[in-house]
Amino acid sequence: MIWRLADGIRLEENVRGAVLVSRRPLRMLRLNSALLALVRQLPVVNTCQLTPAQVKALELLAGKGFVERSWQGLEDLPAPPCVSIIIPVKDRAEDLRQCLTSLQQLNYPADKLEVLVVDDGSSDATPDVARQLGAHLLHSGAVGGGPALARNKGAAIACGDILAFIDSDCSAHPDWLQDLLPVFADPEVAAVGGWVDGMFLGSALDRYEAVMSSLNLGRREMSGGHGDDTFYLPSCNLLIRRSAFVDAGGFRTELHVGEDVDLTWRLRDNGWNIKYLPRGTVYHAHRSFLWPFMKRRFDYGTSEGILHRLHPVRGKKMVLPPMLTAILFLLVGILVSGFAWLLVPVLALLIVDMLRSRRRMLKMEMPFSPAEILLARLRALGSLGYYIGYHLLRYYLVPLALVSLWLPQVAVLLAVLLCGVATVDFRVRKPRINLFQFCFFYTMEQLSYGLGVLRGCFGIGSVASYALDFKFVS
Repeated sequence: MIWRLADGIRLEENVRGAVLVSRRPLRMLRLNSALLALVRQLPVVNTCQLTPAQVKALELLAGKGFVERSWQGLEDLPAPPCVSIIIPVKDRAEDLRQCLTSLQQLNYPADKLEVLVVDDGSSDATPDVARQLGAHLLHSGAVGGGPALARNKGAAIACGDILAFIDSDCSAHPDWLQDLLPVFADPEVAAVGGWVDGMFLGSALDRYEAVMSSLNLGRREMSGGHGDDTFYLPSCNLLIRRSAFVDAGGFRTELHVGEDVDLTWRLRDNGWNIKYLPRGTVYHAHRSFLWPFMKRRFDYGTSEGILHRLHPVRGKKMVLPPMLTAILFLLVGILVSGFAWLLVPVLALLIVDMLRSRRRMLKMEMPFSPAEILLARLRALGSLGYYIGYHLLRYYLVPLALVSLWLPQVAVLLAVLLCGVATVDFRVRKPRINLFQFCFFYTMEQLSYGLGVLRGCFGIGSVASYALDFKFVS
């Protein structure tokens, strides 16, 4: 594993000490002498040259986005591990054929692989396809028992040290395993997930799903250990140590959605780390028609209530900077009330916030101009608006839409939220569709997911998953 400074990060040293600096977003991290000595070894340093304490320090810097690592390859492992690939399936004969064909082309030693297909009561030719393509076929013992049950059945007889889960409507890139397995050189890692791409790009919805699917975790490496955040790994592209999987008790078979969220959270609660790499690609056949797309988002939403009941410490948290939050709510007040005089306190608070930021920069002898600081604070204000706006759309789009029927001001606010938040995601994700199409699918997604959350909460008789834990940090 190779460590280097992340793009856009530089080391600044002066008489007051040393800091890592990012100009976009504008942020800094002061280094003590030990960290400074470590960072001076960058831009390139190999993990084998570091102590465990130094690796931990670099992990923390990576979590803050100041350094990044590149995983070299299977040579990081003592030997290629034995891998059991487990595929749950029901009535997907042609999808399974494509999946198994892709696995036959993996760049991995054949004697280190076994492929297990767990049939969940198919009534089509699915079992025949599994046999024809050389997979080990077994039955879940149920008809429509769900993917969690099927995966557990496969894991129970698997011989591999690593369990690799992929869905029947997915195909693997030839380097799928080679890209992800090196992470297991770290003995504290229980599971790793990889990039999930769209299999088809023919329709506008295909192209939306290719970048906006909840199975796609983005272009930035992520990791999670013991804690209360909600980072998880989707099961359509998931590699897990068999020992960790067994210790955790496998998937909860009563969950038909959200079972991957629950399992990876339990792994973390057991003291393991999990990682996501934007590599190790699996291609997923997303729902390419509007109603199945909305139904799937609805189903995902229904899992929130039960997941909160199972993991109450992982409730929703919102970290807010007090000054920028006050400015944002004053701007909302202007939008809703039309009181232009509210711009006066907005400008006053913005100037105070900028001066406070500039004072901190001057203390650290950072050569940022007032214009750069103002622009950075405006970007931070926009990020905060997106952060809050996305949450409102995700969970409160339905009630906001109903209220807007009686209050035109709320309709204006809702329109601004939808246009603003969707435009940010459009610019970041860069889908190959136009903005109008993107906004339409985006609205349908938030609407479907929000209705699913309501349905799930109604089903368990609790709205506790809606509770927000606010934390104000300057």
